[in-house]
This record gives sequence, structure tokens and C-alpha cells, in this order.
Amino acid sequence: MGSAAETLCGQAYGAKQYDMLGVYMQRSWIILFCTSIPMLFLYIFANSILRLIGQSPEIAELAGKFSHWMIPQLFAFALNFPIQKFLQAQSKIFAMAIISFVGMVIHIFFSWLLIVKLGWGLGGGAIVLNASWWFVVIAQLVYIFSGTCGEAWSGFSIKAFQNLWGFVRLSVSSAVMVCLEMWYYSALLLFAGYLKNAEVAVSGFSVCFNILCWVLSLAFGFNAAISVRVSNELGAGHPMKTKFAVIVVTLTTLIFGFLIALVLMATRKQYPAIFVDSKEVQHVVYELTPLLCGNIIINVLQPSLSGVAVGAGWQAYVVYVNIICYYVVGIPLGLILSYVLDMGIMGLFYGMTIGTMVQTFVLIWMMYKTDWNKEILIVEDRMREWGGETVKNTVNGHGIIS
Repeated sequence: MGSAAETLCGQAYGAKQYDMLGVYMQRSWIILFCTSIPMLFLYIFANSILRLIGQSPEIAELAGKFSHWMIPQLFAFALNFPIQKFLQAQSKIFAMAIISFVGMVIHIFFSWLLIVKLGWGLGGGAIVLNASWWFVVIAQLVYIFSGTCGEAWSGFSIKAFQNLWGFVRLSVSSAVMVCLEMWYYSALLLFAGYLKNAEVAVSGFSVCFNILCWVLSLAFGFNAAISVRVSNELGAGHPMKTKFAVIVVTLTTLIFGFLIALVLMATRKQYPAIFVDSKEVQHVVYELTPLLCGNIIINVLQPSLSGVAVGAGWQAYVVYVNIICYYVVGIPLGLILSYVLDMGIMGLFYGMTIGTMVQTFVLIWMMYKTDWNKEILIVEDRMREWGGETVKNTVNGHGIIS
């Protein structure tokens, strides 16, 4: 839900409505804190919920206790995500990186001290996780409140409670867009557990899935960068610069994906042994590698395209794209190939690949057909409705400019 702040803070910064960045961050805090309250019941009743869905009593009890201990982290998330989007919109990445690095060092040291040295187990892990996240939140707030953000932070404002409904709609669309993407891969991994020789299938799929997640964690750097760039340029009224940024990030991420795919194909016989000892699982990973490489090339592009969508405020449209491509095409096709045509884990992977490929092509087509001049007018209307008058734009032969 924090992606709503990402869209609006970036566009406001580009439009030089610096005072609205702090207001949008505060609106996002209000919405995320309100969202955290119903989510709190999932933490409180985690033990009962896990037992209800068939989890073993021992695991359910431990997970329930851990969920109780992790309640403070839930509210740290509610503060942290809007703060991140607020700072990213201003390209204050170095400060965020320093704070995160210090937080990581503290986290590693106290994890060793409480879990390994003192033997506090899950309780120690919960204490460290809560402390690490709250350290990051407090350090970022100190950085913001110290005056480093200039006009972007002028204190708490009653404006934060205005136009909340429009902000809620964009926040919910953002949340649904991201959840549909995350649940897609989790659902396929779940279905892998019902295949013949499920242990080997899930193990092989999990190795490939983890590699894909590692690559995606790097690709999400492109996601944040292009989201900020697109929202800034749209807010500033620069259609050609926006289009150029989209082309650059598309080509860059494709090259990045091809390089990683080449490395995996070149070490196709060797790298599975890094993850598992079983020869049978290694063979499954070996057979899945070509599909994994195809997935990587497509999936490294997908976060960048989603970043463009977030920067432009298209979350609601992407929700429909994700539903059709993932849940109407990808998962049903994977299940048909796996269970009906008896292709096993390869069928699931084919379904996942085709669903993601269709989604990627649809997003590329959307961006190709986009009239960026029109998008700037939409941004201008949004800024006027939610944050006052934007910079006035004029039209010349090269497009709309500030």
C-alpha cells in the first residue's frame, strides 16, 4: 500500500510541490496504521488459524508465539514504507543506504549475541527483528526531522486528513497489484507439492525459485529507480524525458537478464550441486535451467515495467492485467500441463513462464501506446485535486514542458 505514496511523492517532487511530499507521507501513515489494526488479529490468532488449516500443533504453537512477539514490527512497517517512498522521491538514497547498513550490522551482532551466545531462541530473534526495524524507522525520522529535506518536511499538517478516500483507492490498488504478483509464484510452489514424487519436484522448483528471487531482488533496484524517474518527469511535465527513461530501463534490464541467463546456462551442470546433494534433484534443476533462464529474462523486465506503472499511477489498470495474465492464463495453463498432460514440474514452470510473458507483453504494449502528454495532464489534475495548483504547463512543438 506504500506504493501510493511512491506515485504521489514522486509526481509532487517533479511538479515542485515540495510541501506536499510530507503531507502524502502522513496520509500514507494514517492509511497503513488503520490497515495494521485488522491485520493485528492475524498475529494475535495465528496459532488458531494455523491449526484450522491443518498445521501441526507444535509448529502452530511456536508460530503463534513468534507472531505475538512480532507485533511491534507490524507497526514499524506501517511507518517505514511511506518514509522510504518519501526519501526515494527526492533521490536521498545514500542516507537510506547508510541507515540500512548500520541497521544490518546491529542486526547481525545482536542476532549472534541473543540467539547463538545467550541461547534465547525464537524470543531473541523476535527482539532483534523488532529492534532492527525500529532502529531504521527512528534513524530515518531523525534524518527527516533534522531539516535535511528542506521544504519537503515542514511538520505535521491537518492536510494529511484531507482527500483520504482517493489516497485509499490508490493504496488498495497498489497493494492488490503487488499481492497478485507475489501470490502467483507462491501458488505455483504450493501446487508443486501435489505432484508425483513431490519431494524431488518441490526441491528442484525451490532451487530455481530461490535463484529467481535473488535476481528479482536486484531487479527491484531498477523498479525503484524508474518509478522515481517516471513520477518526477511526469510531475515536471517532461513527456520526452519520461519516454526516454522507459526505453533506457527496458534495454538495461534486458541486458542484465541476458547476462545472468548466460552464466546459468554456462554452469548448468555445476551450479545445482551448490544447493543440493541429491543427484535426482540436481537433474531436475538441470532440466529446468533453460526455462529458468527464460523466466529470468522476462522477470527482470517485469519489475521495471511495474515501476513505470507505479510512477505513472496505473496501479488499478495493472491489477486487471495481473488477474488475467496470472490467474486466468498462467496458473490454469500450468495445472493443465502438469496434471492433465502429465508434464509434472516442467508443466508448472511452462505455465508460470507463459503467464509472466503475456503480462510483460501487455505492459510493453500499454507503454508503447501511451500518450505521455496526456499522462502529464492527468498528473496535473491529480496534483491540483489532491495538493493544490501545479506548475503551469505550456505546449510547444516538442511536447508539454514546465
